[in-house]
Amino acid sequence: MTEIKIARQYGVSYLPLMIMQDQKLMEKQAAAEGIPNLKVDWVKFAGGNVMNDALLSGSLQIASGGVGPLVMMWSRTAGTPLAVKALSSINSMPLLLNTSNPKVKTIKDFTDKDKIALPAVKVSIQAITLQMAAEKAFGPGKENALDHLTVSLSHPDAQQALLSGASEIDAHFGSPPFQEQELEKKGIHTVLNSYDVLGGKSTFNLVWCTSTFYKQNPKLVKAFMGALEKSIEMINHDKKWAAQTYLRLSGQKSDVAEIEHMIDTPDVSFTTVPHNVMKYATFMLHTGLIQKKPDSWQAMFFPTMHSADGS
Repeated sequence: MTEIKIARQYGVSYLPLMIMQDQKLMEKQAAAEGIPNLKVDWVKFAGGNVMNDALLSGSLQIASGGVGPLVMMWSRTAGTPLAVKALSSINSMPLLLNTSNPKVKTIKDFTDKDKIALPAVKVSIQAITLQMAAEKAFGPGKENALDHLTVSLSHPDAQQALLSGASEIDAHFGSPPFQEQELEKKGIHTVLNSYDVLGGKSTFNLVWCTSTFYKQNPKLVKAFMGALEKSIEMINHDKKWAAQTYLRLSGQKSDVAEIEHMIDTPDVSFTTVPHNVMKYATFMLHTGLIQKKPDSWQAMFFPTMHSADGS
């Protein structure tokens, strides 16, 4: 292929892909693999559901998003020529459910008057994590107890709705930097942290593709992985530069020190190694969200990650 389309979404969690685009790392790695003049188109999506449809139709080659959409696609396509698997993780980050409702101290306090914004109802990693938390809070079989309160919105739109106080949205299950920026406003507090639900550090975003693309384009796959690893290396080498780069590329009006602190906390890791992916798959199987059980986390990944110390 001489042209490839790669998807990314909103937020600092996608910084490795933003740097790949800005520094043309994919093009450079492809040239080193004997594919000169590769055209890389970067497409923005607000959630994983629309992106996965584009992936299966062949109008997108590499998708990116949360664990939930990846696990669903793996289960849905397993055993077919288009079987979808992850190439790697791109980060581990805590996701925060914030609200402006002072009466909501835990998720048990939400009522029908509340509306929770997240990237995609039912299928986003935020939606799945909320279901996991609901099962723990309300008991077995009650994982969907809060689903009727959820609304699909991109993170920028959800943040604006929550901060404005002018819409029905009074809660947002977000991602960095939107969740941290929300907490700067008086009256907004955190109800739930995804790391508490998962019992430790867990993967937020991954990148994935179809088996057809993987098998037919080994040089492009190698170039992509090389570019991703280089981008992550650049971030981890200089967090201040990474923060400055994020603000330049995103156009957000935040302070550099604020973004640097956000990506330099112990809870945040830019890494290709997946963490706690199997916990999502196990939950999604027993609640009927997927029909096939992976034998291990490696079953949901291409060989690019099989030797990693993941989970």
